[in-house]
Amino acid sequence: MLRRPITCEIRYRLDPGRIADFEDYARIWIGLIERHGGHHLGYFMPRERPDDAQMNFLGTGQDGEANTAVAIFTFPDEQSYLKYREQVAQDPDGLAANERFGKSPPFISYERLFLTPFQREA
Repeated sequence: MLRRPITCEIRYRLDPGRIADFEDYARIWIGLIERHGGHHLGYFMPRERPDDAQMNFLGTGQDGEANTAVAIFTFPDEQSYLKYREQVAQDPDGLAANERFGKSPPFISYERLFLTPFQREA
């Protein structure tokens, strides 16, 4: 099992008619992750691109979809993350969230990435 920090980035494709539900979902999961040993950096909602924001590296980049929200949270290591998964499955608020959103999530789809910090030289 890895002893490095584990960071999870989740990209949600939002349902425009359910933004308020998604915000409720986000508030619940921030609390659950922090209650069970994680550090939640937050949910980041889409906004319009600044008018003069040009792309660097022309021909290689593109703007993302306008209906994408991102959540980022981290745990000290893989063991802490797995412990969180076990605990949240038994947490009354976790069970209630899964009951509320499980059959009808407030988003169209999601993509999950597991990351670890790049260790730069001192």
